[in-house]
Amino acid sequence: MAAHDQETLAITKFRQYLRIDTEQPNPDYYKCRDFLFSYARELGFEPWEYECVPGKPIVGMTFVGSDQTLPSLLLYSHTDVVPTFKEHWTYPPYEAHKDGEGNIFARGAQDMKCVGVQYMEALREILSGNGQKPFLRTVHILWGPDEEIGSHDGMEQFIRTDKFRSLNVGFALDEGLASETDVYTVFYGERCVWWLKIVCPGAPGHGSRFIENTAGPKLTSILTNFNAFRERQRQLLLSDPKLRLGDVTSVNLTKVEGGVQSNVIPAQFVAYFDMRVTPTDDLQVSREKVNHRIETRDSEEKG
Repeated sequence: MAAHDQETLAITKFRQYLRIDTEQPNPDYYKCRDFLFSYARELGFEPWEYECVPGKPIVGMTFVGSDQTLPSLLLYSHTDVVPTFKEHWTYPPYEAHKDGEGNIFARGAQDMKCVGVQYMEALREILSGNGQKPFLRTVHILWGPDEEIGSHDGMEQFIRTDKFRSLNVGFALDEGLASETDVYTVFYGERCVWWLKIVCPGAPGHGSRFIENTAGPKLTSILTNFNAFRERQRQLLLSDPKLRLGDVTSVNLTKVEGGVQSNVIPAQFVAYFDMRVTPTDDLQVSREKVNHRIETRDSEEKG
């Protein structure tokens, strides 16, 4: 039997988790919950769930520590995944296909179902090796919905509840970068996420005319200014080998909306940007620069 066919329990559980379709915008959260409940009981944890919003359960499992007066450790991961374009996949994204080299193809394999399974299997190994002896601190494992769309119906609401406060969290770990070695990088206080929606209004009309003050040139100006800033930050990152991605501010156009048909000038275009502000940047100054990029029509702006 080939080495890759000798599948460990951790890989089996990982592939089972990957086969659950939790793709936005219609994730199967209840099927995911059922899997996690079964997984928890397999390890001797009693699972629980909490719904801030109907249909979007937060799943928790707790391993009680020997000193419950101490703040607890929270291991968090999210259950949803981003949309797939299945025609571009070598294998179906929810089959968790494993090829002859042992590579697994699935949506969520890195972001971030691998981390949730790593939590569980690390605890399985530790507890099986120490006779199920409790840790000094209580450990909570939490699985939340809707992270890929902002967590507004998930952790954003859950942290305001008495249930969350009762967990007495002193330190939490979330997602980071995948690692191909035994060394894992821990990020602290990484970049502030700004999701920008910029509306460019203008005069509508027929596409055959030279109408003044239309939405298109305004959108062009916005794109030019933001892309110029993006390039400056990219060059800053490339110019210093000591810098890492978290040391600069990134911005990317992620979506554009507008138009009704090809011969009609629309009343507006809407541009969406994903911006990640580095902790070393002043947030108020960054906000003022964003406003300047929106308001100016000068593609040579320096902010």
